[in-house]
Amino acid sequence: MALLEICCYSQTCAVTAEAAGADRIELCSAPAEGGLTPSAGLLKGVRAEVAIPVHPIIRPRGGDFCYDAREFSIMLDDIALIRDLGYPGLVTGILTEDGDVDMSRMKKIMAAATGMAVTFHRAFDMCANPFITLDKLTQLGVARVLTSGQQSSAEKGISKIAELIAHSGAPIIMAGAGVRLSNLDTFIAHGVKELHSSAGMKVPSAMRYRNPGVSMSADADADEYSRYCVDGNAVAAMKAALAAAS
Repeated sequence: MALLEICCYSQTCAVTAEAAGADRIELCSAPAEGGLTPSAGLLKGVRAEVAIPVHPIIRPRGGDFCYDAREFSIMLDDIALIRDLGYPGLVTGILTEDGDVDMSRMKKIMAAATGMAVTFHRAFDMCANPFITLDKLTQLGVARVLTSGQQSSAEKGISKIAELIAHSGAPIIMAGAGVRLSNLDTFIAHGVKELHSSAGMKVPSAMRYRNPGVSMSADADADEYSRYCVDGNAVAAMKAALAAAS
């Protein structure tokens, strides 16, 4: 049966995902940024309460994946923290200015993460040559690659994902971006063995008093009175569909 990883942005979401049958969790903060390194408090809380494998993301800021020396130093410090907390894996990725894997820094990350499974995240979808990049990630010993097939969604990129699976003995190719119950059959039919989904929904804030004249966001259209949460029913339905397909 294909493995289901759920992206979680809070401790509550992680607990929900586990209870609904998720096989693994990618733990992040800042959904509007596409996922940033979780806080120390979140890391400690999830580690204490969740039993299934959890892989925190190591990403110091939003935007591109080309980091300066200070940002890279922060990444190494964050890896040390999650290693000391006993996490079994992490999710990260670094590119050069020319869209290639930053091999020298990734080698340092692999050394810092010795004994942990490293997933190279969707920085892969921003690289210049996915097959050369996959070969380099194989040399590094990366456990898996999270990819949408270099398209806006994994469903649109399924042909490239299938090519990558055929090209790779290892790492595992995990499909992510727009993976949901309605399109699981597409991924299964193309031999995808690991799937990454947010399985998310928006939940309204408990706040009764709201000041419409003040916003904490630079985005004027942001809804600050709702938040992303994992939909446990969606996770359970996806797991049931994967079990039926197997």
